[in-house]
Amino acid sequence: MALTDPIGDMLTRIRNGQRARKDSVLTPASKLRVRVLDVLQREGYIRGYAEETMGPAKGLRIELKYFEGQPAIKHVARVSKPGRRVYSGSQELPRVMNGLGITIVSTPKGVLSDAEAREQNVGGEVLAEVF
Repeated sequence: MALTDPIGDMLTRIRNGQRARKDSVLTPASKLRVRVLDVLQREGYIRGYAEETMGPAKGLRIELKYFEGQPAIKHVARVSKPGRRVYSGSQELPRVMNGLGITIVSTPKGVLSDAEAREQNVGGEVLAEVF
């Protein structure tokens, strides 16, 4: 079955896994998903991820992170959706919780957090917000 929003599907799997207190979740692999997971790992929202086989296809096992029994990710939401794409310049990138959270942005220089995109002075498609 084809997904219309693979990033939204991955974020939902992470959200549901943390609510169910899972140690890890499994999601199909793609280059864009790996780049988003790189940003989440750099910013400290997940412990890590590894490639795994899911039948004939490749998958990603995402190791979820908890702090004192609470999930590290309190809120994760998809901003730019297939039905409504959201783009932002480097100076107009949204700040999540006044800088306590991050916005994940797909830029010409790769998938970056909002702070990295501002530092490199690039804008792009706002994929998700996390705090």
